[in-house]
Amino acid sequence: MIILVTYDMTKTPVVNVVDDIIANASRKGVSDIHFDPREDCLMVRFRIDGDLQDYTKIQKIYERNLITRIKLIANMNITESRLPQDGSIKGNIQGISLETRVSTLPTNEGEKCVIRILDYTRSLQGIDALGFNDDNFQKLKKMIAEPNGIILITGATGSGKSTTVYSILQVLNKTETNIITVEDPIEMNLEGLNQVQVNSEIGLDFATVLRSILRQDPNVILIGEIRDSETAKIAVRASITGHLVLSTIHTNNSLSTIERLLDMNVERYLLSSALSGIISQKLAKMLCPHCRIKEKTSPYQKKVFKLALGKDIDEIYNANPKGCDKCNKGYKGRIAIQEVLMINDEIRNALNEENLEKDDLNKLVYKSDVITMLQDGLLKVLEGKTSFDEIYKIIDVDDDLDIYCKIKGIEYNENNGESKDNDKNRTEKEIPPEVITKEEEPKEKDDEIL
Repeated sequence: MIILVTYDMTKTPVVNVVDDIIANASRKGVSDIHFDPREDCLMVRFRIDGDLQDYTKIQKIYERNLITRIKLIANMNITESRLPQDGSIKGNIQGISLETRVSTLPTNEGEKCVIRILDYTRSLQGIDALGFNDDNFQKLKKMIAEPNGIILITGATGSGKSTTVYSILQVLNKTETNIITVEDPIEMNLEGLNQVQVNSEIGLDFATVLRSILRQDPNVILIGEIRDSETAKIAVRASITGHLVLSTIHTNNSLSTIERLLDMNVERYLLSSALSGIISQKLAKMLCPHCRIKEKTSPYQKKVFKLALGKDIDEIYNANPKGCDKCNKGYKGRIAIQEVLMINDEIRNALNEENLEKDDLNKLVYKSDVITMLQDGLLKVLEGKTSFDEIYKIIDVDDDLDIYCKIKGIEYNENNGESKDNDKNRTEKEIPPEVITKEEEPKEKDDEIL
């Protein structure tokens, strides 16, 4: 828990205040520092383990000076406050070596500034430190051992995609391999890689750089992000001409990634040949190992574990709401919840079919040996690494179970459906049989399943 700090701006130079805020943020493991202009002050907030917490209030009269100082050390235009700007801070602050990304945005109360602190310690530890379960880890190693193909890492902003990408590059970065990256921005400088910074203002976009990269005799190509149809098509074509291509894309899971690429007008026959695998991930807060507590599972939780994992679970670890001196309300750090899909021959053949329905593709994807994100999350709950509440927060559990039940031919007894909140508040009682296996296809049901 962060205790609100007070700065005496009449006695402390703005330079020292900015340095102190950034240095303290780094020491506390903060991912982002928010400088939010309010009507009466500048509120400084730290994002720790995904949650924003107030750190200090700066008097309104010092707001402009403080933001100007940040823009100055981030090599931004201090005279321009009407347009958004991007910059970076790299160097030593109070003896701490830091690399950050800085963004400013004009608002009705003044300029809002966000500093993202880049932490590469997890990337430098390699793929072993990414939290993959054994099955997914073996799939990942098979995918990156292929000489060609495209591997996509998907997830929302701030879901750890860059960490996963750079960890994979660490494995592939060998003397005999020519690796070229095209990024916007370059997140991490790696020795032995040829890294290209995109500059759209002079026409140096992803598509332009990619065309040139293909004439540079690469073995491995990293595309920072697939944002448009042209980049997607070039990436796919590069992967079928003897190159291993890594890239990221903003989608939620394996199925939506395939749909997004098809929506980008990537030819089906190319996609089916090129796609090697998809790694989807989200971040969940980790339980503090020093103060976590064991609790009995509620009827709702038992139902989810039974359907998703086929296990009867009576007890799971949960966060201690009081926390301890080593955590924040029972949580410390974050862990990736992953879904790894290796494209098999059955999925490749299906992708070539023009009239392929979404439900049919869904069945093919999730009837393969894929461990869904929900299943991976629940397995990490059983290991005591995260809590059920965290999984429920980041994954649409009910929707995933709905899809899972349709694929497996399982139907809920809707009369027994209860929400998570109701389930936690009522006393435990015996639940009537909640699932009925049917030979025929399940009938259309209401959206509310549980």
